[in-house]
Amino acid sequence: MLRNLFRRVFSFPIMLGSIVVFWVLVCARSADFDPDLWWHLRNVEYLFTNLSFLQVDLYSYTAYGHAWLNHQWLAEIPYYLAWRAGGLLGVYVLFALLLVVIHLGIYYWAYSQSHNLKASFLVTCLSIFLTVVSFGPRTLLFSYLCLLALLLVLARYRATAQAPLWVIPPLFCLWINFHGSWVLGMAVIGVYVVSGLVEGSWGRVQAVRWTPQQLRRLLITLGASAAALFVNPFGHRLVFYPFDMAFRQRLVVAVTDEWASVDFHDARGKVVLVMLAAVLLGLLLSRHKWKVEEVLLAGLSLYAGLTHIRFLFLTAIILAPIFSKMLDRIPPYRPEIDKALLNASVMGVVLLIAAYCLPSRDDLSKAVAELYPTQAVTFIKTRGLAGNVFNHYMWGGYLIYHCREVKPFIDSRGDIFEYTGVLKDYMRTVYLDGSLQTLEKYHIEYVLVPPDTALAYLLKNQTGWKVVYSDKVAAVFERLSNEPGPVTGVPDNERRRDLPKNLSPSTECSPGKVRVCWPDWRGLGSLGARKVWCC
Repeated sequence: MLRNLFRRVFSFPIMLGSIVVFWVLVCARSADFDPDLWWHLRNVEYLFTNLSFLQVDLYSYTAYGHAWLNHQWLAEIPYYLAWRAGGLLGVYVLFALLLVVIHLGIYYWAYSQSHNLKASFLVTCLSIFLTVVSFGPRTLLFSYLCLLALLLVLARYRATAQAPLWVIPPLFCLWINFHGSWVLGMAVIGVYVVSGLVEGSWGRVQAVRWTPQQLRRLLITLGASAAALFVNPFGHRLVFYPFDMAFRQRLVVAVTDEWASVDFHDARGKVVLVMLAAVLLGLLLSRHKWKVEEVLLAGLSLYAGLTHIRFLFLTAIILAPIFSKMLDRIPPYRPEIDKALLNASVMGVVLLIAAYCLPSRDDLSKAVAELYPTQAVTFIKTRGLAGNVFNHYMWGGYLIYHCREVKPFIDSRGDIFEYTGVLKDYMRTVYLDGSLQTLEKYHIEYVLVPPDTALAYLLKNQTGWKVVYSDKVAAVFERLSNEPGPVTGVPDNERRRDLPKNLSPSTECSPGKVRVCWPDWRGLGSLGARKVWCC
């Protein structure tokens, strides 16, 4: 009995799963701490303290009192509990664990459809090149757990007509409180319903019609799931929020990096291009008959992933079993030749390396200090700076949690700031389109931005402002007078969004030239979206 247990625990499939875990943990080490994390923590703190949900903005001074909907409230709670238990390390362990579970789920999902263990393992490892786009402490990860559960139930029901459909409505009840991406789940159910309304074969694509009883059960499940969406603290407002995001929050979508379409010139874009070529070749050369729901889901996921890079995670999940089937020429797993001792040795080495790669508390603190103005916040607290602060978009959440003496101008809750017009004013300011007028409009006394941005360059050469603190991450500017002084050293056409004519791209400036970072229009002035120019 012990020998059989040993062989099961240290089997070849589990050994491959340990390698998946290792690969995920290695990639998770370089994940950034999402700027939303900090206001998520503050939201749960408010919930636990007041035993009520935040209904209006209490954090910023530009949107204070404006109605706001916390559409991710349930997914915030685990992160807050992890933060209270272990600080940054606790948060890291939680999101790393979520990523491990999701990728093991992808591994199982691919194998359940292709029945090729080695191909499923290979595809799961390759999928990380796409899923890494959402690595970090993000509420969206709970959504992908829900998606995997939904796909497994629906695929089983499609194949055998026997599956626990009753779990789907409670799943959607959780999903809508986790994240607004529950809409993707409804789209998946819709694809399965439609795929069974026709029957036939078209080349390598085939469809099998639902029986009346099967279709009735599926439609009842769909209706119950739609009803379950209204079991939330905010009622119909939470149900309609994703549509508000899609049709009303145009500026947020336009300027946020993860909502951008795939750039085929960078490394990620090239991986996606190879993936597209593989899909086309697979459809042409594979011997498999493709189910119509597979084709529809593949089209949906490719459209979503190519249109918005944040959905490349979705693309990786949907396409995993399809790619596994394409690799059917890989020899299948043969349990009779399994070598448990060798598997155990590999698992031990892999997991030891993975444990060694886990970051320490100091490593995580340094990573946060490289992204957020930790030292500048200490300066602000020490000096007791008071007055309206204009801050970098990505740092607003950090100020909300770590610098409560100062209310931020803006943070990464883009919806509320688009509704109030603050986001538009922010964009105009950081791209030098009426910057000084915006600072006057909101009576800004201090500016907290990265030191190599265009706005920082403007204020350094503006006689009405002075630098009171600066390091490699952040600079703090203080207003000296109420009247803006003349600008020196700034191009005459500074208000234009295109590059000034007297700027030239360079990484090293010649003597007499000044080095300035001019931000990309797409990226909200994010750290990775600035280009170096000489003036």
